[in-house]
Parts: sequence; C-alpha cells; structure tokens
Amino acid sequence: MPILDITSKKEFFDLVYQVVRLVPKGRVTSYGAIAKYLGASRSARIVGYAMNNAHGVVPPVPAHRVVNRVGLLTGKHHFGGEKTMQTLLESEGIKINDDQIENFNEVFWDPQIALEI
Repeated sequence: MPILDITSKKEFFDLVYQVVRLVPKGRVTSYGAIAKYLGASRSARIVGYAMNNAHGVVPPVPAHRVVNRVGLLTGKHHFGGEKTMQTLLESEGIKINDDQIENFNEVFWDPQIALEI
C-alpha cells in the first residue's frame, strides 16, 4: 500500500488516476476501494470528485470503471449522456440492469489485492 504524503488536491487526484488506469477492461472498482488502497479510507467522496474531473486528463482515465460500493452507476451523469457510462461498461462485457452491475462481485477489482506487493 502506498504511503501518502499528499500536499495538494492535485497530487491526490493524480494518485487516484494512476490507480484507475490499472483497472482492467471488463472489471470495475469502487470509490472507497481506491481511497482505502491509497491509505485515505474516509476519502471515497474525494475519489468521486477526482473521477468527475478526469475527463480530458492525459493519459486518459477510464473513469467509467469506478462505481459505488454496491455496483451502482452513481457517477453516470458526469459522462455527457444518460447512458454513456453504461454503454462504455457494456462494451467491455459488463452486464447492467437499472444502473446496477449485475455480477458486481465477479467483476469487482480490488486494488488492495490486485496491487499488493
């Protein structure tokens, strides 16, 4: 787990973006899982703010792969269209019904486990 020595919001956002870029296609993670991995477990909302600001970041950040802790597409309104986030996830093989990932436990990617050293 990384040791945080963050002096700015930008630095935290950059760390969030680094983690999100590692989420494989066809998998999703949560705001809270990212925050916990970064040693800031009470900062899930800040991770959400980072995702809201991820559009246009270079290199690109696959923000559509970040959902809430139960697999709901709570950030969908930040993708420029009502179904854009869902369409992006479905194009990667993720099944969604009524803004809920159907097999959330199967497609959930936990950075704590996947990135352990």
